[in-house]
Amino acid sequence: MQAEDLQRLVTQTMPYGKYKGRLIADLPGHYLNWFARVGFPPGEIGRLIALMQEIDHNGLKPLLEPLRRR
Repeated sequence: MQAEDLQRLVTQTMPYGKYKGRLIADLPGHYLNWFARVGFPPGEIGRLIALMQEIDHNGLKPLLEPLRRR
């Protein structure tokens, strides 16, 4: 994980699916956990979703709040 990855979580949107257009940081936990069960998509988006799932699973979402205010 790079520091820039955290900024991407609060700026990059989901490109497809039920939550298309929603910030990756705002994806619901059940959706993130579904990806963890069935497999993350390939590439950059999958890496960011996996990171967000780990952050959400460990209750660390408040750490992203200062990045949202930039």
